[in-house]
Amino acid sequence: MSDPRYQIDVSVVTRFLTEQSQPEQNRFAFAYTVTVKNNGSIAAKLLSRHWVITDGDGQVEEVRGAGVVGQQPLIAPGKSHTYSSGTVMTSHVGNMQGSYQMLADDGKHFDAIIAPFRLAVPGALH
Repeated sequence: MSDPRYQIDVSVVTRFLTEQSQPEQNRFAFAYTVTVKNNGSIAAKLLSRHWVITDGDGQVEEVRGAGVVGQQPLIAPGKSHTYSSGTVMTSHVGNMQGSYQMLADDGKHFDAIIAPFRLAVPGALH
């Protein structure tokens, strides 16, 4: 059972970027907008990220780095932080998942899990 003081919920909305994709060259660009909501009772800072990106051919790419889009937001209880980013894959469908490494104001480090979400060209899934 996880500690309710450290409750970070992550939701993601994805979008296929037609204008940045070149399907004939197996280049498929996607944008994703992430909302990180602190449903716990202690403010927490997003220190770093770990993404696992899997394309439709099973190729896995891992991405690690400080913060998100150059920021390490401190998210107060009941508040959220939203940002947009993107990725390019070599297949028309894939998925992403991962975690954010958080630091609560009381000094506790914990991970906020990002559940798997799908990236797909519209009409690619029947």
